[in-house]
Amino acid sequence: MAPQRRFHFISGLPRAGTTLLAAILNQNPRFRAGMTSPVADIMGVVVAEASTRNDFAFDVTDEQRTALLRGLVENFYSVDTETEVIFDMSRLWCSRMGLLNALFPGVKVVACVRQLAWVLDSMERLVQKQPVSVSKVFRYDTNTTVYSRVEALTDPRGMVGFAYQATKEAFYGEHARDHLLLLTYESLVRAPEASVRAVYAFLGEPWFEHDFNHIQYNADEFDARVGMPGLHTVRAKVEAVERPPVLPREVFGRFANEAFWADPKNNVNQVTIV
Repeated sequence: MAPQRRFHFISGLPRAGTTLLAAILNQNPRFRAGMTSPVADIMGVVVAEASTRNDFAFDVTDEQRTALLRGLVENFYSVDTETEVIFDMSRLWCSRMGLLNALFPGVKVVACVRQLAWVLDSMERLVQKQPVSVSKVFRYDTNTTVYSRVEALTDPRGMVGFAYQATKEAFYGEHARDHLLLLTYESLVRAPEASVRAVYAFLGEPWFEHDFNHIQYNADEFDARVGMPGLHTVRAKVEAVERPPVLPREVFGRFANEAFWADPKNNVNQVTIV
């Protein structure tokens, strides 16, 4: 008989260590973790179709909706019969803390965060590495500048802006206490073992000895499709790499103080921050 399966969720900002965390966790043979999955997007479609948008939704109870959505997650991973613990990743999860708690009471969400200026700088570095190509991230628009790209990314519906606001919503929301952990990129790359041990403790999972010098993960096919090679590439060794920013000084400075998690006064829900 297969062991009882548990589900945990990874969310947070892009270029903030989500893929790195998944690559580390994936070393544990009990775990399955990877890059962003389509589960959250599929769930959004199902929620919409089970709402009053569908004329027949009057015949769908909340209990049926809950069972349907929980089953979606469980069945998506049902083909993997060996893994005990599943980590599903999506930047949408931070905006759906209430939904996750309804489906999986006591749910645990790890949100990866990083200084916003460095998130944007990391994105711009990827763009500058591909001068003869254009990315889906910017809707294949060839007439952009570093300034317009930053505006597009930080728009409330942009890749960075949405994730930032969703993480903020989760941090200040009613389900933050005991259900949310913020893992800073700075801690993860500078003290990987201590950081991952804190994640294990938060999740209530038994510790596994990870090898932080031999991490393996890439999603080259996906990255090529969106026109941003290297987006999900993880270096073999977990370490902090110091480098000067590529963003113009005034742009970098504009986002240098957006780390809301860094001010203890903001942590009204006593969220664990690593």
